[in-house]
Amino acid sequence: MKKRILLLAGGQSGEHEVSLMSARSVLSALPRDQFDVTPVVISPQGRWLPPTDTQRALETGQAQRGGDLVLHRAASAEGYDVVFPLLHGPMGEDGTIQGLLTLAGIPFVGSGVLGSAVSMDKVMTKQVLASAGLPQVGWRLAVRREWQDRPQEVCARAQELGYPLFVKPANLGSSVGISKVNHPDELTRALDLAFSLDRRVILEAMTPHRPREVEVGILGNDAPIASPVGELRFDAEFYDYETKYTEGRAVMHIPAPLPGEVAERVRTLALTAFRALDCAGLARVDFFYVEETGDLFLNEVNTMPGFTTTSMYPKLFEAAGLSYGELVTRLVELALERR
Repeated sequence: MKKRILLLAGGQSGEHEVSLMSARSVLSALPRDQFDVTPVVISPQGRWLPPTDTQRALETGQAQRGGDLVLHRAASAEGYDVVFPLLHGPMGEDGTIQGLLTLAGIPFVGSGVLGSAVSMDKVMTKQVLASAGLPQVGWRLAVRREWQDRPQEVCARAQELGYPLFVKPANLGSSVGISKVNHPDELTRALDLAFSLDRRVILEAMTPHRPREVEVGILGNDAPIASPVGELRFDAEFYDYETKYTEGRAVMHIPAPLPGEVAERVRTLALTAFRALDCAGLARVDFFYVEETGDLFLNEVNTMPGFTTTSMYPKLFEAAGLSYGELVTRLVELALERR
């Protein structure tokens, strides 16, 4: 008997369009002899679109206004065996939709409420990873009220880290709102931008040399496995939104040209982070590798990474011998297994 899959896409974050691209790829890959798939697009306004509007959004890459607020009738517990919440960023990757599905009693692909929420929040991620002994760059937290009332204190924290540094909203993905600050004169503008998007902001030190950016995929629940290590190379100040989603701006190298010992260390640290954050199903773990010193720094953990056929996560497991279609099928199986 076919498994009934509800595929959620779109969402209210700045990664709405990326989610729609991922959903089109997953839809074409799920074997129709095994799964009966119903896509539902959530609009940027948070409304669940009916079938006709969902199909139009998937085809055009843009959702129209309308639909049902919060819960679409298609999300009833009786209707589906598994939900695939292919949503990136806030209101999708941060534990909110995971909590809704948990209350509804429906198995779903990916991490649960705890793993999703903690991994999405850069502050909590750093604190949990530090407690697990994982290497990270220096950082400081600032909140919006502090910036409004005591800006000199926030500037002092930046000074402690030194320049250049990065300013990042705590709860956004895809490098949205991130600024590289090379000089104190640039700090105010970067903080104003970050605080316009989030009430909590991370100040993050740079590595002593320009690092290489390496990534590894994790697949599984309580006995996860790590993919080969990949490397991203790009000609930009940092891996910002434009570089990520403009064709040709970044090149993936899989496997990454790394010494075997370094690649194995990346995989081991990634698995440690996956377990420490209570992740499940899948994650992509990103690192900075400083070739001059041999240091590795864990950058972030993505519990629902980009999922087009050309995205890093599927490509990493393709290099391990798992095709895109097999990977998607395995994720559905892991959702059922976890229940």
